[in-house]
Amino acid sequence: MLNRRNILIISFILLGVITRIIPHPPNFTALGAIAIFGGAFLKDKKLAITIPMCIMLMSDLMLGYSLVPSVYISFVIMVFLGSYLKEKQTGLRIINIAFLGSLLFFLITNFNVFLFSSLYPKNIIGLIECYTLAIPFFTNTLLSNITYSLIMFYGFNVIHNKIATTT
Repeated sequence: MLNRRNILIISFILLGVITRIIPHPPNFTALGAIAIFGGAFLKDKKLAITIPMCIMLMSDLMLGYSLVPSVYISFVIMVFLGSYLKEKQTGLRIINIAFLGSLLFFLITNFNVFLFSSLYPKNIIGLIECYTLAIPFFTNTLLSNITYSLIMFYGFNVIHNKIATTT
């Protein structure tokens, strides 16, 4: 049902899509925040999962990137993490969920790189090297997830409250 609240939610998500397509530092997009936001605000979890998956699929195809299952799985996990923000959305809770989502994304996707690429030897040294070299990407993921999550949650609540008081 497309009521004002759902239109506002979808609008915030679409604004986040732009961050995936425009030039940006590696891993600095709003996609993690979109997944967390959708998990918190969309009652239909299938829709909350479908939105970041479609954004990733369309933008991966448009940008010529490979489809990497570990990335998609990580965003599904972020949707479920966002569910913990359904009832109470304080700045600290949003930051904690964004941090946890970023950390899980880092661990899952880089373990996938270690396992399935030829970039690193398949031993503990290769695993450590893989995670060490990925730290700059983790920093960008963390900063973008926190920044965009705070913008989306606080922006949505301010606009939603303004709409609710004017109708």
